[in-house]
Amino acid sequence: MADERVVIGAGTEHPLQGILSIPDDATGPLPAAVLVHGSGPSDMDEKVGNNYPFRDLAQGLSARGIAVLRYDKRTYVYGKQMKGDVNLSVREETIEDAVLAAELLRNDRRIDPNQVFVIGHSLGGMLAPRMDAEGGHFAGLVIMAGSPRRLEEILIDQNVALLNSLNRWLRAIAKRQIAALISKFDHLYDLSDEEAKSTRLLGRHVTAYYFKEMGEHPCADYLKDLTKPILILQGDKDFQVSVERDFGGYQQLLGGRPNVTFKLYPNLNHLFMPSVYGDIRKAKQEYQVPQHVDPQVIEDIAHWIRSVCDQTCQSP
Repeated sequence: MADERVVIGAGTEHPLQGILSIPDDATGPLPAAVLVHGSGPSDMDEKVGNNYPFRDLAQGLSARGIAVLRYDKRTYVYGKQMKGDVNLSVREETIEDAVLAAELLRNDRRIDPNQVFVIGHSLGGMLAPRMDAEGGHFAGLVIMAGSPRRLEEILIDQNVALLNSLNRWLRAIAKRQIAALISKFDHLYDLSDEEAKSTRLLGRHVTAYYFKEMGEHPCADYLKDLTKPILILQGDKDFQVSVERDFGGYQQLLGGRPNVTFKLYPNLNHLFMPSVYGDIRKAKQEYQVPQHVDPQVIEDIAHWIRSVCDQTCQSP
């Protein structure tokens, strides 16, 4: 495997450093994948605690004949400049750079321009169908620990799960805080864009507009007419998204479609690594334990990408 330094969005206001992993002894145009991060600032390895899931995916997939592009997230590099931007949405934070990454791959002669895939993790998985529609034009979508629900629904669920794990005294305090959070979302979609931009929702920097803009482009709207191959993966010990509401939500929405494949992995967490504590209260400790993405997950993704490429080549 050869790792080559590249720049995503060279010549734009927000160029990003990236690494393109090319399989050794590659011959002929290669299939390729763009890795798209979850929520929050993140480096090109998607470092979480002492774990590097995107590095694992890049190394594992490139060892199996698939080129992989990963890059620093825009908010990781330009977070200070972007904090005061009330116009910030997932388009600027994530989508634009994923589209630019796909274009970079298609302009590389070693890459088959018709076999560029997206692998989105968490928020990146939620946004993958929108990325495809807004210029990604991917050959297929891999959604890892994503959700067809709105972001605020997941955030509230995470807080409720934490609430239910507390003792009685702490639960009373947290219950009031969660009720206040829910009330902020109650009238989110009644706000105009300008009102939403002037409404601080989380902390000093996250406005209602960030949630409103994303919520007005629901994943389900993009998925309902999507006929491209889709692979949806989740670990059953993931305490950040729900097996029932999120993985199950995809199954309810897309189950029975020949273009969609589902796989639920036993005892894997949100990073597709072995579960340590399986408790949202110990999320920080969970990710401090150095681990690697389960090899079966990498093998399944590689096999799926190869099968999609084979089907495409055999099509008239």
